[in-house]
Amino acid sequence: MNKVQAGDVVDGFLIEAFAHTGGMARVAKVRYANQTPEPFPMVMKIPRMSLGDGAENIVGFEIELQILRAVQGKHVPRFVAAGDIETLPYLVMEWVEGQSLQQILDDAEDTATRPALEKVVALGKGMAKAAHSLHKQNVCHLDLKPANMLLKPDNTVVMLDFGLSYHALFPDLMAEELRKAVGSPAWMAPEQVVGVRGDPRSDIFAIGVILYELVTGRLPFGNPTTKGGLRQRMWMAPRPPRSLQPETPEWLQEIILRCLSPEAENRYPSAAHLLFDLTHPDQVKITDLGSKIEPVGLWKTFKRWVRAAGMEYTPSPLPARQIEDVPIVLVAIPHKDVTDATLFALRQSTQRVLGLRPGARLGVVTVISPGQTSNTKLEKSEINVHRRYLAMLRHWAQPLALDSHHISFHVLESDDVADALLRYAEGNQVSVIVMGAATHGLRLQQLNVKLTVPIKVAMAAPCTVILVKQDLPFEHLGV
Repeated sequence: MNKVQAGDVVDGFLIEAFAHTGGMARVAKVRYANQTPEPFPMVMKIPRMSLGDGAENIVGFEIELQILRAVQGKHVPRFVAAGDIETLPYLVMEWVEGQSLQQILDDAEDTATRPALEKVVALGKGMAKAAHSLHKQNVCHLDLKPANMLLKPDNTVVMLDFGLSYHALFPDLMAEELRKAVGSPAWMAPEQVVGVRGDPRSDIFAIGVILYELVTGRLPFGNPTTKGGLRQRMWMAPRPPRSLQPETPEWLQEIILRCLSPEAENRYPSAAHLLFDLTHPDQVKITDLGSKIEPVGLWKTFKRWVRAAGMEYTPSPLPARQIEDVPIVLVAIPHKDVTDATLFALRQSTQRVLGLRPGARLGVVTVISPGQTSNTKLEKSEINVHRRYLAMLRHWAQPLALDSHHISFHVLESDDVADALLRYAEGNQVSVIVMGAATHGLRLQQLNVKLTVPIKVAMAAPCTVILVKQDLPFEHLGV
């Protein structure tokens, strides 16, 4: 079955040249044999099925076929066609132009340098966006590694190779047919080691491994080849990145080591939360994870080993449902021509939203005009103006009593309030926007007809929008 060569025609596809041969499949560039123009460059992936190849090759083919047909978006290749498993199994999909993250790591090793901080952060954000897009479609990749992630020229990260993945709405063929932990050892999460599949936080662990390698040039847990070596990540703590690369910022180490927690519940609850911290490093709370330099000592490692010995991993709910339970919530706070009653109503509505989703992350946002800051007057300097509004936002949020891991404050500058809120929501994977139903003194926006800021946001937002009305006069609110 694997005797297909360059120049052959398979079901109307002309094999032009083989671009890659891996342990599980061969990949060839193809085009339509009848000269029909291709909508985009295409490749054919043919699973290896020679004597000695493992059953996971054909199982992986079935899984990848299931998933590529079901998922969509710019972070996955587009599906074209598939071959009959009884004659010649193959997948034809989009050929994605780009550089693999493994190539980026190899280039850094060849030049004895590390990628710049800005590059590492951009790659982390790209990986988090791609993973979140997949998780919203009830898919966990479970084999994220540098070779399986491409960086396109527009900086979009595309995920490849779904042969080990999990779709919550389809039978888990890998678990049912092989009954063993599968994956790439260096990037496999602890729960995968003991056979638990379907938790999106496993992909967050893998992103943490990649970020660690980008920063330090090393793998946090090596590349074990035995089951015992794999299990060590359930209690062994990696060396702090700052002990290997002292210039690593504390906030970045905090993010990386949180991703690498052996307990899934101590990692980021969703890739959107990881993206949020990478986008707003000034809002990252630095704990012992971020500040430490020395590796974990023997006594603490022993205690971690004892705890891991009694640890039980259980499958999570549907990935999409799990991330819905820990959304990013935006509350828009007006800063002028707003009554105390309206501010109170906004806080009450925000409390109700957060009460239904205890793991949510709240972004408290206000939008000011660029004209409010000045380069010549100290009291109107950008830093002083922002400090005043940040203090106002913190005062408003104080009754919510949220810890710093679950709340952050943002002052945006724009002449278009609605556009600024929409861009913030899209860039931070916001799931819910809470804002006042009235204009609260904000100028009307022009869109053929006059639209208030709340209506414009509600019409164009990529997420749920809750518009809050003032129900009672302030004197009746009991405050």
